[in-house]
Amino acid sequence: MTTRTLVTGGGGFLGSRLAELLLEQGHEVTILARNTYPALEKAGVRSIACDLRDAHRVSTAIKNVDVVFHVAAKAGYWGPIEAYRGVNVDGTRHVIDACRAHGVGRLVATSTPSVIGYAHEVENAPSDLPYADHHESPYPETKAEAERLVRDANGKDLATVALRPHLIIGPGDNHLMPRIVQRAASGKLPIVGDGANRVDLTYVDNAAWAHIDAAEALTSPGAKCAGKAYFISNGEPVVLWDWLNGLLRDLGLPQVRKRVSLTTARMLGASLEVAWNTLRLDGEPRLTRFLASALARSHWYDMKPAQEDFGYRVRVPMAEATRRTAAWLREEVVGRDHAFAPAAADPGGP
Repeated sequence: MTTRTLVTGGGGFLGSRLAELLLEQGHEVTILARNTYPALEKAGVRSIACDLRDAHRVSTAIKNVDVVFHVAAKAGYWGPIEAYRGVNVDGTRHVIDACRAHGVGRLVATSTPSVIGYAHEVENAPSDLPYADHHESPYPETKAEAERLVRDANGKDLATVALRPHLIIGPGDNHLMPRIVQRAASGKLPIVGDGANRVDLTYVDNAAWAHIDAAEALTSPGAKCAGKAYFISNGEPVVLWDWLNGLLRDLGLPQVRKRVSLTTARMLGASLEVAWNTLRLDGEPRLTRFLASALARSHWYDMKPAQEDFGYRVRVPMAEATRRTAAWLREEVVGRDHAFAPAAADPGGP
């Protein structure tokens, strides 16, 4: 049966892959995005240029839809919280209001594991961990507010669920891995902490399929997954710095060797935050307290709740996910970026 679907943020990394998979499943797909995307439109996607802060525009776009996948967000780890709140909180509220106004029955929203924070080691974490008491970045703070809105909206004629995919990798990534690889290759990324922290990664196809799986299980506000939030990952945590150095080695780039303690990194991050706030510097600090903690501490999650409540399963295992990610980075990032000087593979081990 053809379902009329709408994907906010459908031009982004996760949103565009979700739109492609929905098309392959035979559904009608409309995306809301800030720009137009000819490749998706040529494939059969209807595209609407829309700012989530515009409640009227959002409401108009969501008419005649069966299920909304709310993927759009302002991401990052630095900047004025008002800018994040306008998109992540107000935008989510506009989506919820539009769903209710137009009788949309299902809303699957993309959240983030960072809503529970990185203040402590998180290992095989259950989905019912409490939100962090204090956030050191405007992104997780506003995403926690948005996730609460989504969960609280479940009821009457609207069924909702929030998914928390962790560190999405794969072809088409325009943010996470290209930046990490560039910083590592230029010698600007040290190992923070003891280098033994384990983290979950999520291949983009698995993250997209999780949204489809959840939507199919979200049959009513009383469904098992309704009104809840779930961590999503490949379910195979890796030792972060070993994995990253293996990736760099495959790309023929120098590996990360420098080390800095978490305490030192957080002190440096705090000083840079003060400088950026005081001097009103452009861009973002190279390091913040939030980023230092995320790079040094373990954060991996229990997939059983998602598997049991809405049938989530990993389609692309970690080894294949890493291979595909490396192949794409080699061709689309390293091979095309003149900032990368030719380099032989580092002969040392991870």
